[in-house]
Amino acid sequence: MNTATKNLEDDHVNILRLIDVMEKMIMVKSTNAEHFEKTVSLIKCYADEFHHAKEENLLFPFMVKKGYSTEQGPIAVMLHDHNQGRDYVKSMAEGISDYKKGDENALIKVYENMQGYIILLRNHIAKENNVLFRMADNAFSEDDQQELLKEFAKVENEGVCGGVLKDCFTAIEKLESAYK
Repeated sequence: MNTATKNLEDDHVNILRLIDVMEKMIMVKSTNAEHFEKTVSLIKCYADEFHHAKEENLLFPFMVKKGYSTEQGPIAVMLHDHNQGRDYVKSMAEGISDYKKGDENALIKVYENMQGYIILLRNHIAKENNVLFRMADNAFSEDDQQELLKEFAKVENEGVCGGVLKDCFTAIEKLESAYK
């Protein structure tokens, strides 16, 4: 059976693909500002505006209805991680901007914040997949899961990153090809 949590785990697969690319960018000491910008754009659009929106606007409130708290426990930790990730992305974007203006030292800021984001997100995804989503699975009925899936479909149909979801996947594939 397809479930809301499985849908979110599928998103994680694509986010991890992007994180793998980021690791390779650091390893080869990429200086490609266009690739950096595309990576930040994909994080903002796909990971945050799309995936985190499904969690923060749909999953977490649904879990609160089932008795979970946003002030403490797993949901609070996930929200904190999301905000910390946004801080890393903001700092990456600032570093990229400075680098494009000719500040070669700004690459250090880009790499450091990419590394912080990579570590955060790998741990975050493990916590969601192995703890939070299992808690949701135990709390939700089949009808709950299907209701959430319908709401997720609405988010997907609204368009992602100013276009369609497959455009995000195509952009990730292009970055993967550049860093094989």
